[in-house]
Amino acid sequence: MSEDRKIVTEQVDAVAPPQRARVQDAVEENPRDTFERKRDYLEGFLSQKPEGESNGEPGGETYEAIVAALKEIYDPEIPVNIYDLGLIYGVEVTDDGHAAVTMTLTTPHCPVAESMPGEVELRVGSVPGVGHAEVNLVWDPPWDPGKMSDEAKLELGML
Repeated sequence: MSEDRKIVTEQVDAVAPPQRARVQDAVEENPRDTFERKRDYLEGFLSQKPEGESNGEPGGETYEAIVAALKEIYDPEIPVNIYDLGLIYGVEVTDDGHAAVTMTLTTPHCPVAESMPGEVELRVGSVPGVGHAEVNLVWDPPWDPGKMSDEAKLELGML
């Protein structure tokens, strides 16, 4: 160590204790202000009424009627409706009554490949509230038994 860097120590008899916090030094706050929810915070939230479901959304009247119509169409080779079979990939309904159903078939060589989309379009078009029905037949993603509902699997003895 160099001589110009020395550690200087000081010896003392006592050290003054630190000040203690006192109740009278605390800021006076009403505990209700800090622990209870403020009424103005909840006022807007509590005054809101739940919005009714749109007819075209799941739970809506038109959407559920379309699903019910789809559940009446059965695959001729498998005794399960096409909705529970997992052939319906999507149902979209606009406010002006346009319904679009995206579906697939079990295989591209299905014997009802030409007639099934037409039947779906007719059934969906006959639902009250639907002005125009459109069916989009897709092959991607391909259908597989994992897309079936539990009810369909039970019906086919797969559970």
